[in-house]
Amino acid sequence: MIESAVDSRWFRRYPPVGSRTAKRLVCLPHAGGTASAFHGWADRFGGGVEVLAARYPGRQERIAEDSITGMGELADAVTEALIPFLDLPVHLFGHSMGASLGYEVALKLEREHGVRPAGLYVSARKAPHRVTPKPTHLGGDEAVIEEVLRLGGTEAQLLDDPDLYDLVMPALRADFELVGTYHARPAHPVSCPVVGYVGDRDEITPADLAAWADVTTASFDLTVFPGGHFYLADQRDALLRDLAARIA
Repeated sequence: MIESAVDSRWFRRYPPVGSRTAKRLVCLPHAGGTASAFHGWADRFGGGVEVLAARYPGRQERIAEDSITGMGELADAVTEALIPFLDLPVHLFGHSMGASLGYEVALKLEREHGVRPAGLYVSARKAPHRVTPKPTHLGGDEAVIEEVLRLGGTEAQLLDDPDLYDLVMPALRADFELVGTYHARPAHPVSCPVVGYVGDRDEITPADLAAWADVTTASFDLTVFPGGHFYLADQRDALLRDLAARIA
């Protein structure tokens, strides 16, 4: 297995503080998001939790690589990259686009590798059999930027900087195409527990998150935080306390 202090191409690794790694939390960013969104998370977990923050191609250290525009291809790649880390229990957390990706990875781990994730944590995203993709990507950069600004993600600030615009836009284009072409299909259940998180002012509602109960044969729970689509910025401490308790 890979030594825990070394990053992999697909994951930025944040080892546990003051203890040996006993389990792993794989964090999957939203559309346009990066591994940096999960910086500092490992400091908040006890019990030897290592955080693996996904590095999607086309951004940060992988800026020279082409971004991936299909959910199936991205899920295949992330699942393959996880194989060296399956010696310990693996939990999956995904926000928005990352929640759909987490579900697809969980399915692949179970079906293709016989590995049951310890938990799937889905944030601010409709269940796979209820998704209603928006064709935002078909409207060009202007439509993508408008949607980013409306949702209020951190990428909105980067788009105001002319020097960063050309670096940020290719990944945003690709991710919005990926989200816009990911269509609903019958619910295929995973066998691990599923936990949903959502902000009470998000256009994604608690009822939308509750539908994730249909895609697990194990337990389902739902937590609602104050906030909008990016509630996890303001509610970071509360979210991490909840996650830490569940992972422990």
